[in-house]
Amino acid sequence: MSDPIVHARDLRKRYGNREVVSGVDLDVRAGELFALLGPNGAGKTTIVEILTGFRCRSGGDVRVLGADPQTAGTVWRERVGVVLQESQPDPGLSVRECLSLYAGYYRAPRRPAEIAELVGLADSLEAGTGQLSGGQRRRLDIGLALIGRPELLFLDEPTTGFDPKARREAWDMIDGLRRLGTTIVLTTHAMDEAERLADRIAVIVDGAVVAQGTPATIGGRDHHAHEITFTLPTGRRVSMRSAQPLADVRALADWALGRGIDLPDLEVRRPALEDVYLALAGSPTTTDSQEA
Repeated sequence: MSDPIVHARDLRKRYGNREVVSGVDLDVRAGELFALLGPNGAGKTTIVEILTGFRCRSGGDVRVLGADPQTAGTVWRERVGVVLQESQPDPGLSVRECLSLYAGYYRAPRRPAEIAELVGLADSLEAGTGQLSGGQRRRLDIGLALIGRPELLFLDEPTTGFDPKARREAWDMIDGLRRLGTTIVLTTHAMDEAERLADRIAVIVDGAVVAQGTPATIGGRDHHAHEITFTLPTGRRVSMRSAQPLADVRALADWALGRGIDLPDLEVRRPALEDVYLALAGSPTTTDSQEA
């Protein structure tokens, strides 16, 4: 297996006596979408800022695309795209002009029209950036990060504040970027977003990684008992936990058929990612405030 393109060991960040990132270990492999999942204020943004060279770490070893982000030069920066939580494109420029301006910073940029097509702004190239909706603005942010053909893309809370339709459209776009081979590190506090997009997840709580794994296995999710629920003809709702759901459902079906009972609302449910997350992190905040 090739070396990870993002590698962090014992990563730490302190402000005076306050440690906001506490001994984080991470490995991100080429071509995957890796999600940092945690409540606002957990330290996700600080980790991203360190990995992208925008903030100096207090301790630990970090290598991104084979270099230390703290000392890496211009050539390295062209290989990394970053979409931060907040941005402010020049409102006096059109989408085309904004993309063209950023293209001038790179040696071999993508064409503005190509980027606009990629992020779903092909019909808005002549629109002023100040006229864009929130979802369109976020698409432009991602387009600006992609124009230099980065190998690695960091997306920090890319859908915060989006309505459900805009979120789904953004997810489809991010999925498309991954299919093109772009490695993506995504921060989010939304469990459905992490489950929908991520190949692997690290749950961050109070600046520390408390669990890592795939959406299906993180926190032992694949080994947790399933829940079987059904309603008896008397109207009583029954819920039971099962470590062997197939065998138990078969036994339940045999029992019901033997008595001429129908169980039309029989449901088998494995623990949701939300259940695992709450066990790992406690009740997540739902605010959209900027984190440390």
